[in-house]
Amino acid sequence: MSKRIEVHHVTRVEGHGDIIVEIADGKIKECRFEIVESPRFFEAMLRGRPYLEASHITSRICGICATGHATASLRASEKALGVQLSEQTQLLRKLTFHGEILDSHILHVYMLVAPDFLGVGSVIPLAKTHREVVLRALRMKKLAGDMCAVVTGRHTHPIAMTVGGFTHLPKISELKELRERLVASRADVDATVELFSSLPWPEFERDTEYVSLTKPDEYAFIDGEIMTSDGVKVPVESYKQVTNEYMVPHSTAKLTRNKRQSLMVGALARFNNNYEQLHPRAKAAAAQLGMKPKVTNPYLNSGAQVVEIAHCIEDAILVIDKLINVGIKPEAPAAVQLKNTSGVGAAEVPRGMLIHHYEIGADGNMTGANCIIPTNQNVGNIQADFESLVPQIIDKPADAIRNDLEMLVRAYDPCISCSVHVLKIEDR
Repeated sequence: MSKRIEVHHVTRVEGHGDIIVEIADGKIKECRFEIVESPRFFEAMLRGRPYLEASHITSRICGICATGHATASLRASEKALGVQLSEQTQLLRKLTFHGEILDSHILHVYMLVAPDFLGVGSVIPLAKTHREVVLRALRMKKLAGDMCAVVTGRHTHPIAMTVGGFTHLPKISELKELRERLVASRADVDATVELFSSLPWPEFERDTEYVSLTKPDEYAFIDGEIMTSDGVKVPVESYKQVTNEYMVPHSTAKLTRNKRQSLMVGALARFNNNYEQLHPRAKAAAAQLGMKPKVTNPYLNSGAQVVEIAHCIEDAILVIDKLINVGIKPEAPAAVQLKNTSGVGAAEVPRGMLIHHYEIGADGNMTGANCIIPTNQNVGNIQADFESLVPQIIDKPADAIRNDLEMLVRAYDPCISCSVHVLKIEDR
């Protein structure tokens, strides 16, 4: 029995990733997930630029996680410069962050994952075969995008977020309108949970080290400590103790590992580590999906995203209630004393834990930067999943093996273009 599977490139993911599997005489000779995306140099772009430009530059790392990159960037600068945030700023950032999580998760589960289960190749034919499903997704995405735009001026690449606060503030009337739409969207959330709880999720289990941010008082998306399911807890400033980046010949993205051969970040890691802090409606969604920690089926990362959709809708309503109750007030720009300094910002973007580490000079210009991207943290875990899954499905036809592996990659919701940052070239 000999089979060779080559996928160039995996479809319905952002960026370029390849799958190579060769089976000869019933034995696995090759099994690789290759990242072949051209490297990008955002850390180098930051050097010499004023710190006030950093969030606008790094938000361009990703058109999907632009708010997440801007938030992690601002937190790095604010920590370096000792800037304290008002409750209003924290609430507004949380609200726009929920909008981005919703927008990305809805895009992923409906338009990238659902076609695998509904018998079509993409969302285009899905619009004909399952019109209501697509209309629901677009309706939910529109609400999510509007949440970001109301707070930050526009959805993609936010312009109103700045060090210490915002250059633009939403009106109470805009927040009240958003609240009404969020409450009305509960019907769409319920329908989403019902749909995805009915799907035949692939049966595959592999335990790994799940890594996320955590907070004592809320389901963490911005700030907190780094925790792992293996009992590690460290401040974000000690991120290198956990991420431990390294390179392999077949990937332009760096890989990471901590206590095991690989680790996993993202919605499933957050779900496993912070389940108790989910909103009750999100826990009910998890129960309907048959999910309770510890979930070790990586395909159910998409299920965890559905759970987070329910959570973010409910928490966004609570955030808006707080903002309406206290009112929106103009705030003076943050006072900053420049010096040679450094800071680490962290946020849980849709695909997992994101770190921005900045060094700022006494003139206010950036002297160094390091960005740890969620997808590059997951690449090694996808490879380990491949190595565990392929022996279990080795007797399937080649097309079925290919489909299972492509679905597995898609479950991680990778943003491959974000993951490739540094490529070291040596003359030999």
